[in-house]
Amino acid sequence: MKGMRNFVPNLSERPVNSACISPTRDHVCLGGGEDAMQVTQTSVSAGHFEAKIYHMVFEEEFARFKGHFGPINTMTWHASGTIFATGGEDGYVRIQEFDEDYLGFTYDF
Repeated sequence: MKGMRNFVPNLSERPVNSACISPTRDHVCLGGGEDAMQVTQTSVSAGHFEAKIYHMVFEEEFARFKGHFGPINTMTWHASGTIFATGGEDGYVRIQEFDEDYLGFTYDF
């Protein structure tokens, strides 16, 4: 994970609690958010309780999953690379199934 320590701070403007790498693509997902106690007086969006997917080579964010009401603490990709799950302090597990646009997309170099 030595390379990961250098990669994460350059991408995320908020605390990162969990990260995982796609088993089928050059993608990494970062999740976290501000401490829930810090954002109780503001809107949920202020806490950045979302998972973001970046291309590991181009370091570009290209997808974002919202829905948690507290920091994301864990995440994983299914071995097929078609499903992604996050778990947060709000007590929920959110499962995302990628659509055909994501699964069929390739970068033109």
